[in-house]
Amino acid sequence: MASLKEVKGRINSINGTLKITSAMKMVASSKLHKAQEAIENMLPYERRLHRMLDHFLSAGLTVESPFAVKREVKKVAVVVFASNSSLCGGFNVNVIRHLNEVVEEYAGTVGRENIVIYPVGRKVADAVKKMKGVVSAGDFQHMSGKPNYKEAADLAANLMEQFAAGEIQKVELLYNHFKSTSSQILTRETYLPLELNAAKADDKEEAADEMQADYIIEPSPEQVMQELLPKVLCLKLYTVLLDSTASEHAARTMAMQIATDNANDLIQELTLIYNKSRQQAITNELLDIVGGTMA
Repeated sequence: MASLKEVKGRINSINGTLKITSAMKMVASSKLHKAQEAIENMLPYERRLHRMLDHFLSAGLTVESPFAVKREVKKVAVVVFASNSSLCGGFNVNVIRHLNEVVEEYAGTVGRENIVIYPVGRKVADAVKKMKGVVSAGDFQHMSGKPNYKEAADLAANLMEQFAAGEIQKVELLYNHFKSTSSQILTRETYLPLELNAAKADDKEEAADEMQADYIIEPSPEQVMQELLPKVLCLKLYTVLLDSTASEHAARTMAMQIATDNANDLIQELTLIYNKSRQQAITNELLDIVGGTMA
């Protein structure tokens, strides 16, 4: 059995770790609330923009866009969202593992040299450097630290330009979708080419709104769609960035909560061991005193 001094040292050490994890949990929780607020402020605009697009398509409008052209896939781009720091559970590990699966999937069809990865986050950027054969498009870790619309729009414009020029034939997004504080869903989506099909209304309110939609389009439906589609694509990338950021803070909040709970449990166990050892030491001293007195 460990000595009283060793047990006391372990208790003090775990108490120090407990203070750190508890502070990190509060910081992550505060950042999570801000990220949730940013998403909640963005969602109404995004939904309305997509609903306008669906209304145009439902009206039988023929849309010809360079972003909807389907070509034979010879080169593919994958935009991967992770975090710049660790201590967030399996947030980064799951993304990197799924990225390896995506790379192996495309390696058999287009070849590893034709897979271009856009790493958003230092952790995934470090993982991409260790991958053999794939091409890294640059360093985008600053976007993960402080997401803003301009940087997301610049990246979206770069992807749209390459796709329209035929340099890449497909773009995919890989990120963690924020469902709740305790649940983040690993999501893989096709970003380009766009699927220009009228979506069905999900509820009665949207269905009623769709039935009442009667737009007067100026100067022409084609020109409006040419302006609308790039905005939809830029907004999509920015929303995914916010979604991934919220997922990161949620994962870190849960990880620090679990670490704090484990530290509390361990302190209770060590305190019990310490008290038992101390009681045993006192009992032994008393027995020695009594033995000496009787002698």
